[in-house]
Amino acid sequence: MSRLLLNCDIGESFGSWTMGLDAEVMPFIDCANVACGFHAGDPSIMRKTVSLALSHGVQIGAHPAYQDLVGFGRRSMAYSAQELQDILHYQIGALDGICKAQGGRVSYVKPHGAMYNDMMANPAQLRAVIQAVAAYDRSLPLMLMATRDNSAAQQIGDEYGVTLLFEAFADRAYDSAGKLVSRQLPGAVHHEPEKIIEQALTIARGDNLTANDGSVLRLHANTLCVHGDNASSVAAVQRIREALNQQDAQ
Repeated sequence: MSRLLLNCDIGESFGSWTMGLDAEVMPFIDCANVACGFHAGDPSIMRKTVSLALSHGVQIGAHPAYQDLVGFGRRSMAYSAQELQDILHYQIGALDGICKAQGGRVSYVKPHGAMYNDMMANPAQLRAVIQAVAAYDRSLPLMLMATRDNSAAQQIGDEYGVTLLFEAFADRAYDSAGKLVSRQLPGAVHHEPEKIIEQALTIARGDNLTANDGSVLRLHANTLCVHGDNASSVAAVQRIREALNQQDAQ
């Protein structure tokens, strides 16, 4: 069993508006997905978040989004393939510059919100995102959702020489295709800490999950997304970290 990396969306404050408990969650994660200013974050927030990540030895990932501060990047927007690549380069480059000024670097890319969901639903958009990453720096992995069958995405990644990091979620229900159940449906989000930890360990072991229709589902994932937006979430992240460390030691 390869080590399952914990990643968290972070640096999503803006100006005097604060979101997330970044300082509390940072000690327990491996990878920080740092907002790049289009859905959240600003130059000062980005600098502070990068500094915090570097102080904890956490990998820094660019977390680019559609240009949608009001909608927090969760609304689909119409971009051509070239426009999509332009906004990706703009955001990755901005964060990379802030990292380099502090002796760090961007280590991977994970699109945010609607951009993430749209690329998982549209192979042409996924290709545009992978092509953008390859054009910026082919050594940067792209983080995307692990599903029942990752082969189509893997084929595009291989075509451009971009490493893919497949991501799973401990606190979300899955459908039979290995995609997340819509938040608009009951049971889409797990709230019980024990259930969240058990799902994290199940994914880490590569064991079967149960989809929302009762079918058996196995996800092949490299990384697990955790959330740190309230005290309960931070406590759950800490327990997931401890459980994974204990399992790795066995």
